Parts: sequence; structure tokens; C-alpha cells
Amino acid sequence: MFTRIVVGTDGSETAAEAVHQAIDLAKLAGAQLSIVSAYAPVSKRRVQGEQKGAPADVQYEIGPREDVNLVLEAAAAEARKEGIEVQTHPVEADPTEAILNVAEQTKADLIVVGNKGMTGARRYLLGSVPNNVSHHAPCSVIIVRTT
Repeated sequence: MFTRIVVGTDGSETAAEAVHQAIDLAKLAGAQLSIVSAYAPVSKRRVQGEQKGAPADVQYEIGPREDVNLVLEAAAAEARKEGIEVQTHPVEADPTEAILNVAEQTKADLIVVGNKGMTGARRYLLGSVPNNVSHHAPCSVIIVRTT
């Protein structure tokens, strides 16, 4: 079956459903789970400005990964409750690239993504994370119906 599963999340309700399904699959298969969340780069000036107003003991936590780390830790906590071995991956990239890169790095044999963004004509014009992941994945992909 599967030994290394990758799932992407942005903290949304639909992504949470994909994470739940990935946790269930990892539990059934006894697989390791890698949870990925992408973030966009933020200017150094903005980060420094936000750090100035924060207490000294938390300044080091302020940065472009701050929100992503919270999302990842919440998802990882759910997996740990189920006894799953889990790693988190905050990645500065677009979501598709982040998921595919982590899948390659971890030698994943399954990627789990939600179907959000795969309906209607927009997917043909703009593309979507599940659509792009399914076409470029180095392994099997399960697209979870989340909408």
C-alpha cells in the first residue's frame, strides 16, 4: 500500500477535509504523513516593521511563515492524535510547486488534494492546484471531493 503520503493545506475548510482523508489513509496504511502549506514571499521591510511592534520574546516568530506555521501545526496535531508520524513543510512557492517538490523530496507514493477549484470553465483558463498536481505528480494522486 502507501508508505509516504503528502497532503497540502491552506487552512481552509475544504483543505481540512483533504487533511482528514490523508490522516485516515495514513492510519490505515501505517504511512508517514507530510503536510505542506505554501506561502508567498514578504518584503524584508514589512517583516521588520511588524517585528518592531511585537514583544522581544516573539519577534523571531514574525515573518512570512507565521500564519503557515499555525495552519501546519493544527493539522499535524490532528495527525499525532491518531498516532501518525507527521512532518510539516512550510514552503515559499506557489501551492502546486510546493506540493510537488515535497512529494519528490520525500519520495511520496501518494498525494492527497481537495477538488476545490476544479469545476467550471475557470480551470481551463487559470489552472488549479488539484488539476496541476494531478498532471505533474511523481506518484499516485487522490483528489478528495471537498465541495
